Amino acid sequence: MKPKVLISDALSQRAVDIFKERGLDVDLKVGLKADELKAIIGQYDGLAIRSATKVIPEIISAATKLKVVGRAGIGVDNVDVPAATSRGIVVMNTPFGNSITTGEHAIALMFALARQLPAANASTHAGKWEKSRFMGVEVTGKTLGIIGCGNIGSIVAERALGLKMKVVAFDPFLTPERAAQLGVEKVELDQLFPRADFITLHTPLTDQTRNIIDAKALAKCKKGVQIINCARGGLIVEADLKAALDSGHVAGAALDVFAVEPAKEHPLFGMENVICTPHLGASTNEAQENVALQIAEQMSDFLLTGAVTNALNMPSVSAEDAPKLRPYMKLAEQIGSFAGQITQSGITSVHLEYAGHVAALNTKPLSSLALTGLLRPSLEQVNIVNAPVIAKDRGIKISETKHDDDGDYQTLMKLTIESAQGKLQLTGTLFSGKPRIVGIDDVTLEAELTPRMLFVRNEDKPGFIGRLGTKLGEAKINIANFTLGRSKPGANAVALVAVDGDITAATLAEIKAVPGVVSVSALKFDL
Repeated sequence: MKPKVLISDALSQRAVDIFKERGLDVDLKVGLKADELKAIIGQYDGLAIRSATKVIPEIISAATKLKVVGRAGIGVDNVDVPAATSRGIVVMNTPFGNSITTGEHAIALMFALARQLPAANASTHAGKWEKSRFMGVEVTGKTLGIIGCGNIGSIVAERALGLKMKVVAFDPFLTPERAAQLGVEKVELDQLFPRADFITLHTPLTDQTRNIIDAKALAKCKKGVQIINCARGGLIVEADLKAALDSGHVAGAALDVFAVEPAKEHPLFGMENVICTPHLGASTNEAQENVALQIAEQMSDFLLTGAVTNALNMPSVSAEDAPKLRPYMKLAEQIGSFAGQITQSGITSVHLEYAGHVAALNTKPLSSLALTGLLRPSLEQVNIVNAPVIAKDRGIKISETKHDDDGDYQTLMKLTIESAQGKLQLTGTLFSGKPRIVGIDDVTLEAELTPRMLFVRNEDKPGFIGRLGTKLGEAKINIANFTLGRSKPGANAVALVAVDGDITAATLAEIKAVPGVVSVSALKFDL
């Protein structure tokens, strides 16, 4: 059956065409109320939105088939990402499609502030000729403070430098090397405020950035500063900004976003030194076309091939990487599932080690899949999206290392878990592209996993194999393959037995009673 996508906000017709051309079924239903969306969302594998649709927990709970939410644009304030993640739903956005448009809007607003263009325009249209009233300032030689120097912030920086401005930037993730490449000075926030003639915000709205411009911050700014916000309304305490505008400490502000949207009424409306636009940052024909096409391509790739691009709640897997990762993804899930099925007590830590060829790949999805396999035997609805979150919620420490040295193998993956039972280590590799288990703790062996298996830890003593085989024969269970290994003669030994049928609890109890058996587990693998 074809994957089915619902487009619930206005997107370009070309986006609809892309879904259809890629072989997906698509419905365009714009303007749905929350209860209407809730009633139908269970039919769909994908949901494509802009900013109008609110993907709240009630919608997510009803979305029993939903695999991906795609936001045509950068902001996902209208999506409950944690709720989607807990249900294993990928949330994607298009962070680059409207970057140029938003950056240009910020520059336009800066010019409009500097030369008081809206007020001068209104005055002239009113038949006044108030040439002496509108005394502006040049931007040349002025200092622009950029809060958030990512995709959009860097675009603004490049254009400001072209205008011969000085640029200082605050961004915890901006490296000194990237700052030097852009030609900006990386500063702390407390250094930016007193130096900037203009301040422009280009940071996401998070717990760390909410209300980043408040009365305390404004007091640190130089008198006459002008502020531009094309990012998110919640970054500024609007009442504090109004007070600073009223006092003259802030000379002007240009706002494209507000704490509550749509903003039909606002204390800042009507102030001559405030320019307001109705969230136009991404509103160009080029940007709307770009983000619509991008989200259609991204969602189609994910639903058809598993490629993940611009996901907010899981590692990305490019269409190019997906074929390379596919055999390793199966190996990671099998190793995790093996460990999960034989671990009977709470897991406290998980360490994943990658060596050789696999270490050069994008291993984040592999670690997520190993966690998925590990947790699935004891938890329902675990997948690559929510497995890391579920593990963290349960206090499981996750770590990962890579190295080039692959020992006896060209590629190797090792999973080590610690639990109340102690430490368990499973090692796997690929033979001709197929997963193989090559190590269990300190025992070396080579085994291909099959749908039904028996895992036995036993004493390395004569007669054990015969006793185990006899017991399986008595239970009318056919042995398809028998793999043995031991750490050294007479020490720890393991047996991985591929069988053709299910092993009942009664048979498992009888095998546990076989002399020489230390422990036994019946394993099932979805191959």
